[in-house]
Order: sequence, then C-alpha cells, then structure tokens
Amino acid sequence: MHEHHLIFNLTIGLTLGLILGFLTNRLRLSPIPGYLIAGTIVGPHTPGVVADTSLAAQFAEIGVILLMFGVGLHFHLRDLLAHRRIIIGTLSQSLCATLLGASLAVAFGWKLSAAMVLGAAISVASTVVMVRNLTEREHLATPGGKAAVAWVIVEDILVVVLLVLLPALGASASSNVSGAAILKSLGIALLKLGGLAGIVLFLGSRFVPWLLFHVARSRSKELFTLTVLVLALVTAAGSAIFFGASMALGAFLAGIVVGQSSVSHQAAADALPMRDAFAVLFFVSVGMLFRPELLLSEPWLVLGVLGVILIAKPVAMLLLLTVLGYSVPTAITVGLSLAQIGEFSFILGDAARKLGILPREGQSLLVTGALISITLNPLLYRMSGWIERQLRARPRLWRCLNRRAEARGRDVNARLITPPSETPTFLRVVVVGYGPAGQTLVHILKDFGVIATVIDLDVDAVSALAAENSPAIYGDARQQEVLRGAGVDKAGYLLVTLPDMARRTPVILGARAINPDLRIFVRARHISERDELEALGVTAVTYEEAEVAVHLAEALLSEIGAEGRLIQEEADKIRAAIAVHAPESL
Repeated sequence: MHEHHLIFNLTIGLTLGLILGFLTNRLRLSPIPGYLIAGTIVGPHTPGVVADTSLAAQFAEIGVILLMFGVGLHFHLRDLLAHRRIIIGTLSQSLCATLLGASLAVAFGWKLSAAMVLGAAISVASTVVMVRNLTEREHLATPGGKAAVAWVIVEDILVVVLLVLLPALGASASSNVSGAAILKSLGIALLKLGGLAGIVLFLGSRFVPWLLFHVARSRSKELFTLTVLVLALVTAAGSAIFFGASMALGAFLAGIVVGQSSVSHQAAADALPMRDAFAVLFFVSVGMLFRPELLLSEPWLVLGVLGVILIAKPVAMLLLLTVLGYSVPTAITVGLSLAQIGEFSFILGDAARKLGILPREGQSLLVTGALISITLNPLLYRMSGWIERQLRARPRLWRCLNRRAEARGRDVNARLITPPSETPTFLRVVVVGYGPAGQTLVHILKDFGVIATVIDLDVDAVSALAAENSPAIYGDARQQEVLRGAGVDKAGYLLVTLPDMARRTPVILGARAINPDLRIFVRARHISERDELEALGVTAVTYEEAEVAVHLAEALLSEIGAEGRLIQEEADKIRAAIAVHAPESL
C-alpha cells in the first residue's frame, strides 16, 4: 500500500468529495458542505478510514494557490474603484463582524490574537455560494446582485491584506515580545510585500505577457496550460522561499500579472478545471480538521459564531448600505446573499493555524460555521421578499432606512428629462429595468426616434442617463407613485425587462391599474411562465429560452441553404404556439 499512498489519498478524497458534493447539489445546496463532510469522514477525529493529513495538507496548498490565482486573474482596480461606496461599506462591516467575533471568543477564554483571526475569518463570505444563490433567483444582474459581487471582491482583497499582516500578529501573540519588536516585524513584512509586489508586477508585466504570447503561438494547448500552472506555482513558491510571504499572496499577484495579458481569458479557462479539482481537495482537507465533539463541548460558542454569521452580518450590511445611499431591497439582497462563510475563511484560518495563532478548535469552529451557514443560506435568502414586506409594513422604519436612497433618488429625479408634451400617446414608452436587456432595448428605440423613459433602482445608472439628457427616473416600479412619475398614465407602451417573476408581477398589476389601455410587453426566461403572464393580461412576451432556440435554428438552416421564406414561416409557427392571448380590449 505504501507505494500507492499518494494515489490512495488522492482517490479517496476526490471520490468522497464527488459523492457527497453530488448529494448536496441534489438538495439544491452548494457542494462545499459535501466536500467538508467528506473530509470529516476520512479525518482523524472520526472512526473508519483515515487519510494522510500531511499529504492532504499539501494538496490543499495547491488548491489555495489556484483559488487565489483565479482571484488575481479577475481583479481589475478600475472595477473596484467604480464601487467606492461599497469599499467603505465592506471595510466597516468587516470591522464590525471581526470585533463581534473576537469579543465572543475572548469571552470564552481565547487569546486576543486568535480571537481576532476568528472574527476576521467569519466576516468573509463565500463567492461561490453567493453567486449560486443570486443566479438561481435570477438576481445577479439586479442592482443588489451587482452590489453583492462588488462587496465580495473587496472582501477577497481584504483577505490578501490580512494574509500579509498575519506574521506580525503571530509575533504579537508570543509572550515577552515588546511593542517595538511587533512594529519592527510589521515593518519588515510590509517592506517584503512591497519588494515582492514590485518585482512580480513590474518584471512580470513585461515578461509574462511576452511568454504567454509566444507559447500561444506554438498552438499547443498542453504547453499553454502547463505555462499557466508553472507561473502560478513558481510565483507562489518564490514568494514563500525568498520573501517569507504566503503562497496564497504570491499566487494572487501572479494572477494579476497574467490577467493583464492579451490571452488572459484563455488562461482563466485553462486554470479553471485545475482550480476546481484541487479546490475539492482543499475543502476535504479542511473538513479533516473538524472535531465533532466541539458541538457538545462548546455549544454556546458555536451558536454565537452562527449568530454573527447569520444575523449580525446581514443586519450590519443592511444598516451600512442604507446609510451609504443604497435602497432597502438592494441592501437586503446583499446582506442575505453574504450571510455565510466559505473558502477564504478557511484560507485565512489555515494560514493562522500554521503560524500558531489559531488553535485547532478554531479551524474546527470555522468548519462548523461553514457547514451550517451554507446549508441555511439558500433558505435565508428566499426570505428576502418576506423581510422586505415586513419592513414595508412598518412605514416609519422603512422611511428611516430608505431616507438616503430616496434623497439621492429625488436629486436625480429633479433632473428628469420627460418626453415633450406633444409626443403622441402611442409613442410614449416606459422601460422598467436598465440591465443589459434594457440598455439594448433603449438604444434600439432611440435609433428609431422613439425616446423611452427608464425606471430603475440603480441610482448610478439613472444618474448616467440623466447626464445624457435621456428620460430616466430612480425608483421601485412596483410602486404606483413611481410608475405615475415615469408617465405610465399617459404612455402607450410599457416594456418590462425584469427577469424575476416575483418582481415583475406587481409592476404589471400596478401599471394596468393606472392605465387600462396600456400595451405591456414583457421579457421572460421560461416558457412555463406563459399562463401566469397571460392571466395578467400582458400584450406580448419574449421568452429567452425559445428565442435562443429559434435564432440558432434560423442560423443553421440559413447556413445549409434552406429557403428564407420557409425558415421564417417555421419560426413564426413556434412563436405563435407560445404567444399569450391578450384581452381584446387591448
């Protein structure tokens, strides 16, 4: 067995990860809890087969390197600076969660340094889980979805900064170490970081794009993939050997350099399968550290940590985002989607454990927090509509929370450009939602001389439209006051581009109540929504899944020489079969 030791550990880790990841996925959860449970099963703290923990840790290190390399690949400073208010909110929330978590741990007798690491680790959410929740609810392109993505990017960068500061925190954790020695340790760490970043970013930005370009010209996919992997590993290992920095930090910097090259998209595509495979081993190795007896020995500490993750963090985000001028629905989306912890919490905890800062039960506590919070997060996120209704039912609280957003909205709406009063009713168009679909729609209408008034909850998008002298109003289209402000009562057409049925229905009902003669055109994702939309009395619906099929078929049939008239007739048949039957009064 000894000669197959490596293969045995690799096989058992991936196989158990696959089985349990598949089962959790079937339960409509992220597969991460499945990977963690797989690690617990083969870990030293549960009976049965025990995998080699030292070997698993080395596999996990590769997983961390590739995870951080992926973060660097997609990091763009200009995108981050476009969400300056999000940066303020993220830093404030992280500080609040860190202090809450640290206070909790200190109350249970932990050292301050270990408590601070625990607090910082539970302040960071899982990008994977967040994106999954937003995608399933079709909220990724909404203002709340965009804000959540920006928030989690800032958190990822914050983890990188904390990885730099950990050695200094480790020095402060030692007894008989003076404050001057701690400051000296921190100063040396920052100098090393500056040197590492300078060398990697300056030299790498010149050498790496040249190398990748010439390897790409060889037309060998294997060589290109190998080059990307070698760049990530060499930079990570070099950072640790020559600068005493964490491999995760080196991999992040390598990702930034590769991400600036002209072949960055292919590099990301090649790194993704490797990252996903080793990420499974990373989560399995973290699960091996879980001590089930912690649930019995420290139940109140576990409940306290879960309270910070599932309650304190979302509440803090709600308050901070509304103070920063975001609407309550946006703040709820961000707060609930990030009410969990995941991969970057483990990276931070693992680095602190290796430095002797975080005890083993600390990592076990993080595993417990991740298992439970990731499992409950989808259920919590589905409560967003209920939470919004409860807040709306308390007008004073709602007005207090929404005060900044409404003030920004009033300022933008004061500059609202409305269509000329002589514009005929049949040319008055209102578009709800200014995501990618709404933007394309407005531009096409403008090319044909039809100026549409846009309603959106993204105050920055509305401000940009107002600056272009385009009709736009900030507000929630589910409110009749907002619909009237956009001129729905005098419009001939309403175009609803919102993909989410739950948000779309109140808009349609409100608009129909204001203007019974309004012709309503709706975007929908699925043909299965047809009956409900027909019952609402909409004029026409465009189904994404049907249009994709029709256009692909049209393209193929044209390519193989089918007659254009016959192709169009077939496409018209499909569209007619799924069309809604609008009331005759329309």
